[in-house]
Amino acid sequence: MRKISRRSFLSAAAVCGAAAALTACGGSSSSTAASSTASSAAASSAAADGQKYTVGICQLVEHAALDAATQGFEDALTAQFGENVTFDFQNAQNDSATCATIANGFVSAGVDLIMANATPALQAAQAATDSIPILGTSVTEYGVALGLTDFDGTVGGNVSGTSDLAPLDQQADMITEWLPEATKGITATQYAFSDSNDLASVCQKAADENDAVYVPTDNTCAANTGIIDGICRPAKKPVFAGEEGICSGCGVATLSISYYDLGYTTGEMAAKVLTGEADISTMPVEYTNVTKKYNKTICDDLGMTVPEGYEAIEE
Repeated sequence: MRKISRRSFLSAAAVCGAAAALTACGGSSSSTAASSTASSAAASSAAADGQKYTVGICQLVEHAALDAATQGFEDALTAQFGENVTFDFQNAQNDSATCATIANGFVSAGVDLIMANATPALQAAQAATDSIPILGTSVTEYGVALGLTDFDGTVGGNVSGTSDLAPLDQQADMITEWLPEATKGITATQYAFSDSNDLASVCQKAADENDAVYVPTDNTCAANTGIIDGICRPAKKPVFAGEEGICSGCGVATLSISYYDLGYTTGEMAAKVLTGEADISTMPVEYTNVTKKYNKTICDDLGMTVPEGYEAIEE
């Protein structure tokens, strides 16, 4: 077993991003009941006044996690405003340039708010406007995504949102929990890939050189779990994942977040912004809770013993 301190894992994990490496990312937190009640009252008032809103949604690509986040977002706003909210949903087909085109189109159309689903969508929206409110979701690290060297949890300006980042210390604990023989720690080596074209070769190198692989909350990985599973499972190398969708396709275990709940929280934030109840420039980025889950099929194939406290992912 290759051994290095946990600090090495955390250092490598901290720099992971939407298309960075097979090494780390997910979150925790929720809004209070009192805040939710106040938001509902403000939204009900706006609905009673017949005020209508148009919300532009730019989603980077279609896959289970992002789809769930968009659904949660739409459900939250529909619950608040009913037929008085209209959604302009646009799928960027996993292309950053298309995200920019979509965001600029929303600005030209004069939408009331933009929801940016995934990091490239958020970056495109921020570049397109500094006046229309922008809420991101399924974004791991806002400071990194937006180039903020002094990010303290609040972006400021016209941007806020929700993050899918899971506490890195909990992720390190998860891996050592599943690999009890690693009594002196785990080496964390980062393997960078640019897109799906080099994912297979990078994944193969990671599997060849290590005892296990960590896959972050990354859109390219989420859309190509078959590639990862086709390399790692035959090699008997367990994959630990940053979210449930990836884990169900190629992983053994994850600290799972509900992307539906994440999107729903984003929708609740949007309602507050639209009704004027909240100032987006002072809204901190919000998180959601994590749940320990495992992939029974892959665990059985690899002969891995499931620690206590893990729920099986529904097949």
